[in-house]
Amino acid sequence: MDYYISEVYMNDSRRLKQIDALLEKEGIRRDNSLDYICAMYDEDGNIAATGSCYGNTLRCFAVSSDHQGEGLLNQIITHLIDVQASRGNIHLFLYTKPDTAKFFNDLGFHEIARVEGKLVFMENRRNGFASYLKKLAETRKEGTAAAVVMNANPFTLGHQYLVEQAAASCDVLHLFVVSEDKSLVPFRVRKHLVEEGTKHLKNVIIHDCGPYIISSATFPGYFLKDEQSVAEGQARLDLAVFVKIAETLHLSARWVGDEPFSAVTSLYNRIMQEELPKAGIQCCVVPRRETEGSAISASAVRKCIQEDDYETLRHLVPESTLEYLKSAEAEDVIRRIKASENVIHH
Repeated sequence: MDYYISEVYMNDSRRLKQIDALLEKEGIRRDNSLDYICAMYDEDGNIAATGSCYGNTLRCFAVSSDHQGEGLLNQIITHLIDVQASRGNIHLFLYTKPDTAKFFNDLGFHEIARVEGKLVFMENRRNGFASYLKKLAETRKEGTAAAVVMNANPFTLGHQYLVEQAAASCDVLHLFVVSEDKSLVPFRVRKHLVEEGTKHLKNVIIHDCGPYIISSATFPGYFLKDEQSVAEGQARLDLAVFVKIAETLHLSARWVGDEPFSAVTSLYNRIMQEELPKAGIQCCVVPRRETEGSAISASAVRKCIQEDDYETLRHLVPESTLEYLKSAEAEDVIRRIKASENVIHH
């Protein structure tokens, strides 16, 4: 039978409905954050298979039961890899169920980490994650070592307080800044503000997370049954990756701020407290720094920016962050925050 593959556009409701029905048969729901969808059609114009992309990830694969065993998924993957190459994305990632991991391994994808019985995180570079760990190992120093992972969207007095507490507890603090550009404040700016806000601490080493610390923006929830499962799945996978980083850097602790606002982050913290000790890593939770009886948060900072409330803002951020936000360099970031419908993350 002759097949052909073409893009399905986001406004093609009829085709999307057919794709949704095909995905549903595989126990999958279409991811909300896709930037490319394709379908493979048989000679009668019926959808035989589908696959999608988001950023540098491949996701949402399904093949009709009428066409199983015909090698259609191989062709879908090849097509998506070509689409990604045309975008300049060569280093690719995917998430799959454990029972299909071997199939993707045969197509050239290699396991990074897994959550038993739930999902496997894979990349198309044999030594991608190993090379990242090797580079981290070059920063290893003598003495006790701990870690902090933060998005810092943007860097606040709360973030600074957390880093100060963690840095005081060890000889070396490895500070990981989430690299994905899915936040209102771009990664380049977030990292700069972290560097400026922590330069008084001489035992802090700042790292890019690269593609290995997974953000909620790119974690796939499409084959997990509900939001609770999605949050738990992301946390457990992220921790599986982090444990390998901890082994490389000889980390004995991970420091986090407590979370009075975000239910997802609170769940993440709870799972960390349960799982990290099993790997010999202490999970240290620091109460949030407060101002005028309220916990400081990046959400509150973004709200102040949106409302031009710089009087409150100066009590929430370090001087280095405030100087940046008042500079001409920050104009695009300020516009982006003001244009956002929701700057509060739950």
